[in-house]
Amino acid sequence: MLTNLLDIGHIIQNATSFNPRTWEDAAMASDSLLQAVYSLFHLLEQRHVSYVLVGGVALLNYVEGRNTQDIDLIMTVDDLENLTEIQVTYRDQFFARGHFQGLQIDILLTTNPLFRKVQQEHVTTLHFQEHDITIATVRGLLLLKLYALPSLYRQGDFLRVNIYENDIAALMYQHHPDMEAILNELAPFISASDLASLQEIVQEIDQRIKRFRPHPSGH
Repeated sequence: MLTNLLDIGHIIQNATSFNPRTWEDAAMASDSLLQAVYSLFHLLEQRHVSYVLVGGVALLNYVEGRNTQDIDLIMTVDDLENLTEIQVTYRDQFFARGHFQGLQIDILLTTNPLFRKVQQEHVTTLHFQEHDITIATVRGLLLLKLYALPSLYRQGDFLRVNIYENDIAALMYQHHPDMEAILNELAPFISASDLASLQEIVQEIDQRIKRFRPHPSGH
């Protein structure tokens, strides 16, 4: 579980250090990434940005073992445009990517109705000594992961498919969410065929969990 901003900084720092593509810059990135995390969340607080922390860092508040090299946030277009300190390198209707003091930031824009729903309905607050950070709940993270899966399959991005399905399995195993209710909530935002495929995926994950979950003693 995340306990302070230093945890977030170390997660990204460690992921960068163990990525061979970043070894040349590792010494420089080590301290600067920690400072960038502090500076980013201080800036978001100072500008009164209604952001939500999602992605791999948020997931680590609920399960162990996830690794990530970036920060994922939900925010409005207006907030993004007001954060001129973030150098936007890509943007479409629903997504943006940028850099802040060497830190990569992936942004889910609330022009997407599901992202807006998660921002409004599926968040909680982590109270750190210096900051309060708004983070997606387990349900919010599952909605986002499931929503992304059909697109990842169509793109043939099976590395990310495996990561997302593992994330979903870890959340299901640890927190026993009502997956039928979550899929019903997701249904208005995806096609009927995508919903049917996701129902099959969730069923397969649930069967694996039941197969390997320890039985109560005496059974």
